[in-house]
Amino acid sequence: MDNTEDNTVDEQELTGGNTTGVVRVGDTVHRTAGPWTPTVQRLLAHVRAGGVSEVPEPLGLDDRGREIVSFLPGDVPGWPAPEWLWSDHVLSGAGRLLRRFHDATAGFALSDAEWRLPATEPAEVICHNDPAPYNMVFRDGRLVGLIDLDTASPGPRILDLAYLAYRIAPLSGDAFAGAGYDVGHLDTMARLDALVEAYGMPFPRAEVLAATVDKLRDLADWSEARADDDGGPAELREHAAMYRADALRIAALADAEEHG
Repeated sequence: MDNTEDNTVDEQELTGGNTTGVVRVGDTVHRTAGPWTPTVQRLLAHVRAGGVSEVPEPLGLDDRGREIVSFLPGDVPGWPAPEWLWSDHVLSGAGRLLRRFHDATAGFALSDAEWRLPATEPAEVICHNDPAPYNMVFRDGRLVGLIDLDTASPGPRILDLAYLAYRIAPLSGDAFAGAGYDVGHLDTMARLDALVEAYGMPFPRAEVLAATVDKLRDLADWSEARADDDGGPAELREHAAMYRADALRIAALADAEEHG
């Protein structure tokens, strides 16, 4: 549907989390649309109809051709991450929400779908492709929203779960950068197991780690290509270097799990 109301006034740029070029107008969020936007709007409607109210409501386009979705009030963590992000209830809540989201994508019509990112085989569900705390909304430390679905596309469940583990177990090299608190008590592998348990499918630890490696290598390639093609910011190359370094480290963990 189209919304032709003039929404150019009182725009508030949203710079938290991992969003760019996104503004809030009252109780709505407006962002640059692309060829994939009609598919994403249909996906949001489909998932909400499946009982996942934690994703934004799709509201069509504004008079400037930007996508409109409902605004989900709450906190979107940036980096360094707040200490409460590493609580057990956030970890389990993230696993459960990702499972519900994946299950709700069943039956989504793919015949005329257009995605920003290519599908990955096996295409078991529609993956978020960037399920991470910076794309989640929290209130009082409780997970209440999953946002920024513009890079969603069909893929295997484990690939989404692996990236969530990378960011929230966490397995990433920058997880605690700049943190002013002690995180030495966190057992990353135990948290990985707890996340998989909360998701509710018996993926072996080694398989999740191997899927993380695949995801990081793809992300590194994408980051470098974007920097080359679009004249992207220098930090894209820094991100790619981190992804490749993390992939090497996590590949060693996966090998140890498989053969240890």
